Amino acid sequence: MPEFQQKQYAFAAHIRDPEHNPAPEGVEDRRMAIYRELFFNNLLNLIGTTFPVTRKLHTKEKFRSLIRQFMAHHQAQTPYFLEIPGEFVAFLENEYQLRDDDYPFLVELAHYEWAELALSVSQDSNDPLEVDAEGDLLEQVPLRSNLTWTFAYQFPVHRISPEFKPTEPGETPTFLAICRKDNGDMDFMELNPVTARLLEMIGANTEKTGRELLLELAGEINYADPDALVRHGLEAMSAMRKAEILLGTKYQRSE
Repeated sequence: MPEFQQKQYAFAAHIRDPEHNPAPEGVEDRRMAIYRELFFNNLLNLIGTTFPVTRKLHTKEKFRSLIRQFMAHHQAQTPYFLEIPGEFVAFLENEYQLRDDDYPFLVELAHYEWAELALSVSQDSNDPLEVDAEGDLLEQVPLRSNLTWTFAYQFPVHRISPEFKPTEPGETPTFLAICRKDNGDMDFMELNPVTARLLEMIGANTEKTGRELLLELAGEINYADPDALVRHGLEAMSAMRKAEILLGTKYQRSE
């Protein structure tokens, strides 16, 4: 390896983990300190801004330790600044080993906070020409927004705060639909297992009406009163449309 590349690798290794990698020879430590602080503080501020609840729950020293371990041990797969938070989540999910002083919900909380940023900058979009915003959700084909992401968590991550830090998973999973509205605002809706399954079915559907989907769901879960499920399902779909999780129905072009 040419000497200049050796220095580049030594420089990068020292910046990532100065405790275990010496600085390149011949470089004044005062100068290296500027780079050490610049790189670390930029990453600290980016991660802290993207994961405000995660940062708030930890002491300054603990949060800085997480960032340092991320810098030292994770091999990022992207050069884009806005994608670094996703790399941090990947580090927590695949490389970081939870310790006794870590919150059991750390990974899920970080994922939930990342999802809001990722969806806010997503290039996905909806085609308004395909949507009948006032369509009949029962008699026509309901349409899910392409800017709605759904996740299931063991912990109620949307409620976690310095005042609420659960130590055990919930009795049932927490289903959340995260949505970017037409005006760019971010919002979420907590779902129960049945409405989460309904939304999943709507997302995979191209031809069945809302009524057909609900009757299919009733059979799937052995619901005793299918007509009642249709009524409850219409209420749920109407709430989803109001929240822009559903856009309306598939536009029906006249022949």
